[in-house]
Amino acid sequence: MESVHLDEIDKAIIRELQVDGRAAYSRLAPLVGLSEAAVRQRVNRLQDRGVIQIVAVTDPVSLGYPFQAMLGIKVSCAADTTAEKISQIDSVDYTVVATGRFDVLAEVVCRDREHLLEVSDRVRDTDGVSDVEIMTYLRMVQQNYDWGTN
Repeated sequence: MESVHLDEIDKAIIRELQVDGRAAYSRLAPLVGLSEAAVRQRVNRLQDRGVIQIVAVTDPVSLGYPFQAMLGIKVSCAADTTAEKISQIDSVDYTVVATGRFDVLAEVVCRDREHLLEVSDRVRDTDGVSDVEIMTYLRMVQQNYDWGTN
């Protein structure tokens, strides 16, 4: 994927949308020094180029999923294939192929310890998985969504 250059106006629009993804173009326009139509065009272009997605981010704890963990997974075959299978498991919300100690990392959100056990068992039973280490989150300290805007 080709890198996209963001000018200062694009960055300012993104920063504002990170605070309030539902901000009206009429509110954004004076903040970034453009017309409402120009802001709309910029936002559409950023979306079309895959730079931004405007989504609702939920808080798993408030929705009854207080147990979060990162699963470090070692595989005995192609990591991409195994990662794709793992990404289809309910409660897995983030899956990456990695280097280092683990071949695949998968973040999971669960209702309780029993649910975490069920999810980890499903991961262990996935073809190609040779080992799983569960790293339970004790407290979320920081989570940012501001890459490339500072």
